[in-house]
Amino acid sequence: MEKIRKRSGYISWDEYFMGVSKLAAMRSKDPNTQVGACIVSLENKILSMGYNGFPNGVSDDEFPWAREGDEVDTKYPYVTHSEMNAILNYRGGSLEGTKLYVTLFPCNECAKAIIQAGIKTVVYDDDKYDGTPSNVAAKRLFNAAGIRYYRYQATGRKVEIDL
Repeated sequence: MEKIRKRSGYISWDEYFMGVSKLAAMRSKDPNTQVGACIVSLENKILSMGYNGFPNGVSDDEFPWAREGDEVDTKYPYVTHSEMNAILNYRGGSLEGTKLYVTLFPCNECAKAIIQAGIKTVVYDDDKYDGTPSNVAAKRLFNAAGIRYYRYQATGRKVEIDL
């Protein structure tokens, strides 16, 4: 009798969780930047997800999506980042020791929340704001708190989903 072996070519945990983060980002209504995040336990179970958008109950039709102008007339004071949403969406207790997958390297404000939540590892896809004050501060905070962070190594694998 021929021994049947498991299939090869299945996706890695990093591919899976970054894929989930990218799918979450597709929920964002931001016309310029869509970011998704996924928090994962030590046992590789998804605990929470988030994407960038306005807080619950705040109309995304009545608040601005602009990137420039008087600050109060831009999206920046109103949008909640994906990492913060993933942390705030979690209802299961402690996030101590977990891993965060995110499509864009966290800002300094999200870095503080990540540290306070007890998340120990950050896997990010894009670092397009590398070198900006917020980015430098986030990395300094992560380094000081002993948070491990590394860039997701894209495999180039294409996934097609019919929805």
